[in-house]
Amino acid sequence: MNFAKQKLDSGGTLLKIEGELDSLTVADVRPTIDAIVAEGSRTVEVDLSRLRLIDSSGVGALVSLHKRIRANGGNVAFRGVRDQPLAIFKLLRLDKVLSLV
Repeated sequence: MNFAKQKLDSGGTLLKIEGELDSLTVADVRPTIDAIVAEGSRTVEVDLSRLRLIDSSGVGALVSLHKRIRANGGNVAFRGVRDQPLAIFKLLRLDKVLSLV
């Protein structure tokens, strides 16, 4: 798994996650998620267009990010969700709760 965080010109934050987000790799991205929340980012975009696989641990990390940003009055948009991750989001009905773009 690879991931990168960057500031957007609009003042928001972009988090790109590639590869597999599962129980073996989620610990690597959690500090970055915590940093995004701690920075007080109000607009967060999560690019999952190159994410091939996600499991319950990965879903938990993304839902946690969503809940924590929303609790601070912000918004999270998940972009490019497709293939297996999209199937998991739909199976869990997260496509009804999360902003999938």
